Amino acid sequence: MATAKSFFSFIGRKTLNFFSEFGRIFILAKNILKYCPRVFRDKKLIIQQMAIIGADSLPLVVLIGVFTGAIAALQATTLFDKFNLMGIATPFLGGSISTVMFQELTPVFTALVIAGRVGGSMAAQIGAMQITEQIDALEIMAIDRNRYLGMPRVVATFIMIPLLAIFSSVVALLGAYFIVVTKFNIQPSIYIDSIQNYFKLYELFVCLAKTAAFGVVTSLIGVYVGFNTKDGAEGVGNSTVKSFTLSAAAILILDAIIGLFI
Repeated sequence: MATAKSFFSFIGRKTLNFFSEFGRIFILAKNILKYCPRVFRDKKLIIQQMAIIGADSLPLVVLIGVFTGAIAALQATTLFDKFNLMGIATPFLGGSISTVMFQELTPVFTALVIAGRVGGSMAAQIGAMQITEQIDALEIMAIDRNRYLGMPRVVATFIMIPLLAIFSSVVALLGAYFIVVTKFNIQPSIYIDSIQNYFKLYELFVCLAKTAAFGVVTSLIGVYVGFNTKDGAEGVGNSTVKSFTLSAAAILILDAIIGLFI
């Protein structure tokens, strides 16, 4: 009986902690949102973050995109070949690969890459400022941390991740092109025509909507974890890991929820 009571007590505490943290992140989002009308006044801060999130992440996004497309094409063609369906599937191969790239794989993989590279960096940078009392100094100078540190990062991530995902999707199609042309000797014109015939603008909008949502969630978690960093240098390291862990879980959960409705 005591063991069962301890177990349910543990579950209850974890559940309450989860909803408590969720509520605090929601309050942080509200506090940051009220500064969004200042985006043009604070454009310098936003552009700095856009460079960090976008330009600095581009080589890694290109690498991930190429191999994502190549692996997707390899798996699709291998599966069709296994069941002797290549003759039937060939005219639809490019369109099917482009759909899965734009709607699912590159949005999620790009967001996960950004969560690891940028979300963790946000948490570490802001966490270091928190434990060295730099954020307290900002408050003393009447500079709201949500405006100065939070809003530029959220807005920059909201803008840049969709652009990175589109670029990654295009690069992924090139990676897939290499596989289907070289390994299975499919005519390049058939692959390209399939994309042109079956790609829909709706798929682009899905990619943009998903990645915009992923970007906001990732940056909010990174900023929130950074603001709540404790215990010195060890706490900064823990915040980096916590930021990526929470962001990755949130991205996958949000992807499943969005997939049910669009």
